[in-house]
Amino acid sequence: MAVADFKDKLLACLGGPWPEPGPLDAKVVEIKNFDGYKLEKVTYQAEPDDAVPAYLLIPDGVSAEKPAPGICTWHQHNGQWAQGKAEPAGLAGNPMHHTGVALAREGYVVLCPDAWGFGEREKGYKLSGGNLERYLFLRQVVAGRCMAWKNILDMRRAVDYITSRKEVIAEKIGCYGHSMGSTHMYMVGPWEPRLKALVGNCCLPTYVGIHREQILHCFPNFVPGLFEYGDTPDIVALIAPRALHMNFGETDGGSPIDEVRRGMEVVRRAYEAQHAEKNFSFFIEEKTGHVLSEAMWKRTKEFFARHLK
Repeated sequence: MAVADFKDKLLACLGGPWPEPGPLDAKVVEIKNFDGYKLEKVTYQAEPDDAVPAYLLIPDGVSAEKPAPGICTWHQHNGQWAQGKAEPAGLAGNPMHHTGVALAREGYVVLCPDAWGFGEREKGYKLSGGNLERYLFLRQVVAGRCMAWKNILDMRRAVDYITSRKEVIAEKIGCYGHSMGSTHMYMVGPWEPRLKALVGNCCLPTYVGIHREQILHCFPNFVPGLFEYGDTPDIVALIAPRALHMNFGETDGGSPIDEVRRGMEVVRRAYEAQHAEKNFSFFIEEKTGHVLSEAMWKRTKEFFARHLK
């Protein structure tokens, strides 16, 4: 299937065209100073009556007069629905995943939003946790869409917000995600050309692998009807020719490594077809599972420095 045809099929399976964006109605709720950066709690509108809470980390020395590149971080799942954005922002969770703080200390302005049903976006419902996530997925299904459609819409609004900030160089925007955050990275990538450098860590579950191993993955992975036309590596391939790097652990059961290797070939061919081989890289760490290792993080930092600075 031609690339353009597959992208059209993908959009139809996700739930159809995105609505015209409304006003951001952005607000700064709170400001705190930390060692090396300032943390702002902010909100902006994804859709009418749907304010997204997020943390914005601004490195010391960065200002409207001296702007810096920006990076959106998409948080992981890990069954930690109440945590959301707080982990990459360094306020909760595993220090391994305090990646927003680490990137701010590398000189980037970093936005850490809550995904739908996570963090503060878990509030206001009768349900919570996994039951809420299931409900939100099914709510999208009966509307003719899926969870990924809503996630992509929200992430595009995150890019709207970070590029609106005067402290940010709007032409130098990247994104990073671990686990579910990596799924978010490659789901939004084809629809957000303002993202110039994208990194995903430890997640590429193909439908072939999910069915073979009977893997219970989180709902953003499942796009109804898509398997008739392609698989998740075909979604990733739509990011070409923009800069993309992906890390994997060889023993990560959530992304069977034989399927990862096959998927990387699909993506590599897409970049070759556009003479953009230098913009694509991946790393598989031997005897390593579902983590952000030192080797993975080193490659992530080098990638962003090469493509955003």
